[in-house]
Amino acid sequence: MDIDYEAIEATRASIKERHLNERRPPSSARGLHHFALLSSDVERTIEFYQGLLEFPLTEIFENRDYKGSNHFFFDVGNGNLLAFFDFPGLDLGPYQEVLGGLHHIAISVDPVVWERLRGKLEAAGVPYVMESGASIYFSDPDGARLELLADPLGEMYGSRVL
Repeated sequence: MDIDYEAIEATRASIKERHLNERRPPSSARGLHHFALLSSDVERTIEFYQGLLEFPLTEIFENRDYKGSNHFFFDVGNGNLLAFFDFPGLDLGPYQEVLGGLHHIAISVDPVVWERLRGKLEAAGVPYVMESGASIYFSDPDGARLELLADPLGEMYGSRVL
């Protein structure tokens, strides 16, 4: 399959010119309340996110939409939560990247914490890929892709994105 990279770059430049405002208006949103993922094993998910990644579990209760299902939350800093559902009795199948689905979740951590968590991933035998000296990409136990990013919030590889 041939990809016309010049056409893609031209389209990107056109989109940027038409839609990226130097004096952008404020967002209508207050922030990300939570991002919800699926868990096949609540205990394993808690061990991974709280035990390995050091994101404290903040709450767990029954999912209002599915009796017997848990809805549980982890603090990922800055007032943001990463949430999970389990759906006992449903055969959800393995993680799959599809249009409209999850590619990855990038979570900013201090560079010292980044190094510590990288060591913990290695010690736990979690495979990862390091990019640009600031990003670690890996998967959680259910296959959701995560990125630990040593860049501050609002920055990406030295560029302001917010």
